[in-house]
Amino acid sequence: MNGLYIKRIRRTSGDYDVDSYPFCLPALRCWEELEIKSPVTFFVGENGTGKSTLLEAVAVNYGFNPEGGSRNFSFATRDTHSGLYRYLSLIKVPYRARDGYFLRAESFYNVASNIDDLDRQPGLAPSLLDAYGGASLHEQSHGESFFALMQNRFRGRGLYLLDEPEAALSPTRQMAMLRLMALLVEDGSQFLVATHSPILTAYPGAAIYELSENGMQRTAYRETQNFLLTRRFLQDPEKMAKSLTEQ
Repeated sequence: MNGLYIKRIRRTSGDYDVDSYPFCLPALRCWEELEIKSPVTFFVGENGTGKSTLLEAVAVNYGFNPEGGSRNFSFATRDTHSGLYRYLSLIKVPYRARDGYFLRAESFYNVASNIDDLDRQPGLAPSLLDAYGGASLHEQSHGESFFALMQNRFRGRGLYLLDEPEAALSPTRQMAMLRLMALLVEDGSQFLVATHSPILTAYPGAAIYELSENGMQRTAYRETQNFLLTRRFLQDPEKMAKSLTEQ
């Protein structure tokens, strides 16, 4: 098994308003199919271009809870996901991933709370928290809990969808995440990740799709806006910061 559980993402036809969200976004309107050939695929782009919305739609279509978690999670605090998932067709391999998780930064608190609630249910042995490092995710810093989840809960041979995981991780932890991803890929896993991080998108051999007002395009790492802007800033941070803060 090569760890490619989703091989293609297709947008299907349907009766929807092209002027309504999210179908009005150029990147989600001007494509028909993405072929997935790499075990690590990134969606990058400015805020509001639709990368997290696309990842969410793939997750829901595959059977994950819209707010995150494994396919066994069914809690809901607020129904806010878009209807894009209804107009996607996922071309999958004939065998199923042994593991899977949808991790999203914006609803991570709700996932951690649901894990605590489930762990308190009587008759649960071993403790559900054992799969998350043995401690409540609420009893750790945001970054520690994020990394603990990935380090302990991701078991390999899985499909992992991550929405802006860098939001809680320091640069050092992001580099550690690259190593963790590599180990999981070696164990037959696939990653689809929406991110702004130029550290994560440096993953060797990853496919990067950049979403913008011009649509969605496969883009080389060093040609992404995240990389170009970060490099420009780091070449002369004092000058860049001064130009941005001058009245």
